[in-house]
Amino acid sequence: MEWNFPTAEELAAALRAGEVTSVELTDQAIARIERDDKVINAICVPDFDRARAAAHRADRARARGEDRPLLGIPVTVKESYNIAELPTTWGIPMYRDFVPAEDAVQVSRLRAAGAVVLGKTNVPLGLQDLQSFNEIYGTTNNPWDHARTPGGSSGGSAAALAAGFGALSIGSDIGGSLRSPAHFCGVYAHKPTLGLVANRGMVPPTTPALPVDLDLAVVGPMARTARDLTLLLDVMAGPDPLTLGVAHDLTLPPARHQRLSDFRVLVLDEHPFIATGSAVRAGVNRVADALVDGGAHVERYSPLLPDPAEAATLYMQLLFSGSVARFPVEAYEQLRARAAGLSADDQSLDAARLRGMVFSHRDWIEANDRRELHRHGWRQLFAEFDAVVCPITPTPAFPHDHNPDLLERRIDIDGVEYPYLDQLVWAGLATMPGLPATAVPAARTPEGLPVGVQLIGPLFEDRTPLRLAELLEQEIGGFQAPK
Repeated sequence: MEWNFPTAEELAAALRAGEVTSVELTDQAIARIERDDKVINAICVPDFDRARAAAHRADRARARGEDRPLLGIPVTVKESYNIAELPTTWGIPMYRDFVPAEDAVQVSRLRAAGAVVLGKTNVPLGLQDLQSFNEIYGTTNNPWDHARTPGGSSGGSAAALAAGFGALSIGSDIGGSLRSPAHFCGVYAHKPTLGLVANRGMVPPTTPALPVDLDLAVVGPMARTARDLTLLLDVMAGPDPLTLGVAHDLTLPPARHQRLSDFRVLVLDEHPFIATGSAVRAGVNRVADALVDGGAHVERYSPLLPDPAEAATLYMQLLFSGSVARFPVEAYEQLRARAAGLSADDQSLDAARLRGMVFSHRDWIEANDRRELHRHGWRQLFAEFDAVVCPITPTPAFPHDHNPDLLERRIDIDGVEYPYLDQLVWAGLATMPGLPATAVPAARTPEGLPVGVQLIGPLFEDRTPLRLAELLEQEIGGFQAPK
């Protein structure tokens, strides 16, 4: 039997029933990678010998009567996570030989749950792109169309899932880096509530793996079904045992509803800063129609929605204030000079990014205060709604663009060009206030490219968008393997 595309839940059931062994699952996954990854290039650091050894250990553990959530299930890990004895480079050439001494906390949790780690998946340089290519490992191609990107920065993980290279993967997200690749590759991903999932060991090469509280950035699960996302989130979620975990245990609240007809959903498909492409709009509308057909209460407008234009500006400022924090002094001074030359009337996102790059601490505090007002606005909105459905990016997967200057790149939306980085605004809608968001496959373009949408939920109520994703999967279908 072909075991590369069943869900993790199905694989776990088959393993428990004795229908297959972990060694068989692992050998099949490795064989598929060796056969198909030459053209996709998703697995940049294979770890097959240790994977086979882990599979043997899993089978012996099961024979002793052990049963853990992921026991014997093959998975992959984004390259940016530390794994002892494997390189962590973030695609940066000067670190091609850096090998960390210990596993990231999430890799440890995968192993403790019994997962078999096949290897690491490709990323963009420094994790700073919506594509996945770098000088060390080359370019990862979208399994649906090799001329197009699988997204970034968790593009290797999304491509691996779509191609059948393991049942689950883990990635990270600050600019849609879980959600955009899922959208481009037709798989599922969940951006957890900020702070819900410990991130220690998902750090740039040579950086100490300390239990720090990141701003905006999260780590999270990727899968081929919504239920598998929940399975993996339950393994990943919880505070770092070195900090909050000393005194706190995690208890996520249950989903607000179990039936589609009980959900109250706000649907958005327009943004003040960027157009929504026709293919993505069709995907949003397909989900909206399924919600209505399932009896959900659906609205297209609410005065409670925090201002999306201000939200996008705040997001760009906060995102880029962190991205240049370690720039050389000379480069920082050049940015300050450019920012000083901006007109006060320039309220473009380009201007917001540049101003954010040279934020003073006072500037950042003021922006953070405005963010707290937005968070409170979302609390008020989620008193009236259970979830928000909206795009992840304005287009399906776009052709590879390796122009090293991201500011020179453009994104084509139905024949009109926009600044490349402006497409981040939809991802930022959930990221800026730290909300959970689940990416789900929604449709296919006439050319066969996947289109996804995101389901944004209330803070720390991650099970609500995950449950809605599961119900939508039942209504409109979910993952389909590329032909």
